[in-house]
Amino acid sequence: MHNTRKHIARSISLAVVMAALSLLFVGCGEYQKLLKSKDPEAKYQAALIYFNNGQYTRAQTLLEDVAVYYKGTERSEDVVCYLARCYMGNKDYSTAAEYYEAYVRNYPKGKYCVEARYQIGHCYYMDAPDARLDQEITHKAIKWLTEFVELYPDSPYAQDAYKQIDEMYDKLAEKEYRSAILYYNLGTYLGNNYLSAEIVAKNAIKKYPGNKYTEELSWIILQAKRQQMVNSFEEKKADRARSTEDEYYNFITDFPNSKHRKDADKIKKEINKILNK
Repeated sequence: MHNTRKHIARSISLAVVMAALSLLFVGCGEYQKLLKSKDPEAKYQAALIYFNNGQYTRAQTLLEDVAVYYKGTERSEDVVCYLARCYMGNKDYSTAAEYYEAYVRNYPKGKYCVEARYQIGHCYYMDAPDARLDQEITHKAIKWLTEFVELYPDSPYAQDAYKQIDEMYDKLAEKEYRSAILYYNLGTYLGNNYLSAEIVAKNAIKKYPGNKYTEELSWIILQAKRQQMVNSFEEKKADRARSTEDEYYNFITDFPNSKHRKDADKIKKEINKILNK
């Protein structure tokens, strides 16, 4: 009896697997027929089904086949938008952005315009490279997302857009932070690189207020001023000490609980020694 049940269970399992494989092959066969079909409506409707099932490449191929047929018709904007969505689904963000930009150009008041304008910025956001690399795409993301929130401040996409803009500003600030560190580490090699570090850090804070590197940038400024004080000619030391002192007070006022507080206080003691001479 036990063996009979096992045999039945195995037969049922095998039948389920075979049925699934049959459906798969039928699906593949149907798709091949659609590719050869000259019925654009059948292709379009099938593309939507494939898209909704997450089969973005198949949907994309069918939509590209019918795009010319529907050009100039009411359905054309649906085709362009769904093509952009297919590329998004396949994580090809640069191509998706191109289709969304084409949509905005051709249908500036179209029914998908809010989505398209947001997704252009979002695609660039997704494609933005590491902070150490060129940030042209990051700037594009900020441009499109900023324009979006200005045009559609009440859109359901707005909060995500604001969040992504902040992240992009942090990325740009990180690039400046890395540059400031590089200058600082160069020290007096072939010039006063401490001054360059100070300028880069100050510009980053000014250009990207509230970025997550603000404390570290401020700390670089204080350290750079301290180095210029220590390495200056005797006749300039007092002036440099007073300037460093001002920066010290700025730092501890803005970041009273900073992890650098002890080191900052040591700098203040150095300042006092110079000013009390």
